[in-house]
Amino acid sequence: MWSSIIALVIGVGLTGGAFVASQLETEETAPATGAPSQSEAAEVARLKEDFPVEAGTALFLVFTSDSELTDSQLETINEHLTDLYAEYTEIPFAPQAEVSEDGTTASAILPLEATNVVEERSERYNAVKDAAIAGVTGVDLYLTGPEGFAEDISNVFAGADITLLATTAGVVVILLLVTYRSPILWIIPLLVVGIADGLAGAVSKKVADMLGTQLDGSVGGILSVLVFGAGTNYALLIISRYREELIRHESRAVAMANAVRGTSPAILASGGTVLIVMALLTFAQVDGSRLLGLAGLVGIAIAMIFGIGVLPFALVVWPRGIFWPLTPKFGVEPKRESMWKRAGHAIARRPVIAGLGSAILVAGLALPALTVQVGLTANERFISKPDAVTGIEILVDKFESFQGSSITVLADDNDVEAVQEYFADRDDIMEIPAPEIPAGVGGEIPAGVGSEVPSGPPVIAPAPAEPTFSTVGDSHDGMTEITAKLDHPTESDETAAAIAEIRLDLDGIGEGTAIVGGSDAAVFDTRTAISADERLIFPSVLLVVLLMLIIVLRAVVAPLILLATVVASYFTAVGSSWLLFQGIWGFPALDSNVFVQTFLFLVALGIDYNMFLMTRVKEESEILVGGKPVGIRTGMINALGATGGVITSAGVLLAAVFAVLGVLPLITLTQIGVIVCVGVLIDTLLIRSVVVPSLTFLVGEKMWWPRKTGVLTK
Repeated sequence: MWSSIIALVIGVGLTGGAFVASQLETEETAPATGAPSQSEAAEVARLKEDFPVEAGTALFLVFTSDSELTDSQLETINEHLTDLYAEYTEIPFAPQAEVSEDGTTASAILPLEATNVVEERSERYNAVKDAAIAGVTGVDLYLTGPEGFAEDISNVFAGADITLLATTAGVVVILLLVTYRSPILWIIPLLVVGIADGLAGAVSKKVADMLGTQLDGSVGGILSVLVFGAGTNYALLIISRYREELIRHESRAVAMANAVRGTSPAILASGGTVLIVMALLTFAQVDGSRLLGLAGLVGIAIAMIFGIGVLPFALVVWPRGIFWPLTPKFGVEPKRESMWKRAGHAIARRPVIAGLGSAILVAGLALPALTVQVGLTANERFISKPDAVTGIEILVDKFESFQGSSITVLADDNDVEAVQEYFADRDDIMEIPAPEIPAGVGGEIPAGVGSEVPSGPPVIAPAPAEPTFSTVGDSHDGMTEITAKLDHPTESDETAAAIAEIRLDLDGIGEGTAIVGGSDAAVFDTRTAISADERLIFPSVLLVVLLMLIIVLRAVVAPLILLATVVASYFTAVGSSWLLFQGIWGFPALDSNVFVQTFLFLVALGIDYNMFLMTRVKEESEILVGGKPVGIRTGMINALGATGGVITSAGVLLAAVFAVLGVLPLITLTQIGVIVCVGVLIDTLLIRSVVVPSLTFLVGEKMWWPRKTGVLTK
């Protein structure tokens, strides 16, 4: 007893010390912006940072009114612009605000130094907004552009950690109370998992800092959900087995030792699978996915350590009374004829009907996946439209210069003329650029948010007297900037095809070193990276899960069947969720990166429940009666009776925890949360409860092939 108390105190002390140490000298940062770091668009953005007049970032100020702006209003606006340029830039003059043809809207671009520190950027954003609109009555002001989008993204995650933690903890408390029906017991796993979550977040940030990168709010939110979901699942499994063992053993220490011994293989196998999957994710090309893999690797490892190494000590120091009012009594046999055991008997009597009926239901729910639309534009990624989106929409509607898609080319100084001649010859895809914009000021419209927002606006030099299809900007270190505009809508398939074609053609011009960037190029590169990640991660994850199942179950047939059921549940989740997205939320499409992350979570976490069930089936099947094992039929029925309740509770809890992502006003996270929530519920209530048992009864002892079980089959 005392050894358990000492071990618990030491563990908590070390955890607290590590948590405090990891929090020192940290500051809040916003999600990094830009295309995938290894992409061509990102290379353009990095090289432009060294250009002498590169502004870094910019705010687009949009003044709009229902009626035509008066001379007095325009005069005040221009006076404010002069003051803002004097305070925030080194440009000796402040350009006058550009007025739309109908006179209702005025716009200006304010170049700023880039910063990724949330507090510093927010203070500057608010100061600019207050100063720009001061004394201008009857006019609405919207701040947009790269800096406006960055600020709105930061606002999405402002207080996200507290909101997610509070909501997740509340959901866990309610479900633990319902599961254990005890006013005491729920406190212990909640505290243990809560400490694990705090430590996982702190350590993952520290690891990211050591690797020269930062975790943004979206990664932190998903990490918290992941640790709470996995950690409480491990806790439910251990506590359920501990309760069983307390009936068989008078000593709490012996009961806990047996509980840990019985559940550790399943926890280590399922947790190990998720660890390997997260490690695979670190090879992704999309920066957000790669960071999520890093954070998930740390988080799941800590959740496993706390589940097996801390929770048992935290439980065993307390008397049996923590289970009150359903206190397990030594020597009183558990009631085996549970609802789940009765369900097992029913499925065993008619496995064909149960299997066929569930298969038809799964297929029906999966069919809508064939109609899924993919790809959200920048303006569609927020559930509630922020100022940055509204501002861009007004600019595109009122000013021709903000219509179309701009690209930025960095070419060798000796190839500038050849590149311009190329653009002049491609009048089929090029458009004459917009009127002059002051040098040093970015003029591109951000084509994406989060991982798709360009890190800084391009520098556009004054337009030449004669119209041309491209504009030459500044030069630095042997490279010259050339800007051009495509005659296609931004973020369209035509724009993506044109960018790919231009890049290929530029490889054959001059030195062949010209590279293409800009906001639409960043979108194109991000989509290309996502496709590459899907080709790498999907088969790799399936292979890892299959190998883990083969190792744990020491069979081939059962792992193949279980893997097929998990994949089926994934497509069922996508199809069902798509109906919800269209019928309830009205989402126009799924975000491109949703498939990778939901596939990882549903396959890696969804296999957990099948692994928990089948490891118990294996254990129950090997029980000897009359000197011979009882076999897989009896083993499945007994395993369903023993684990049905706890696995169902774990699945419902994990689903609810992921649904918490919906509290953030970003459509991508809502879609991830809903798909994983629906998928886990389908996997728990249908796949694991009906499909897997019915298939097991139909296949019989061949499930364990090539391993011999010693059970005679008819």
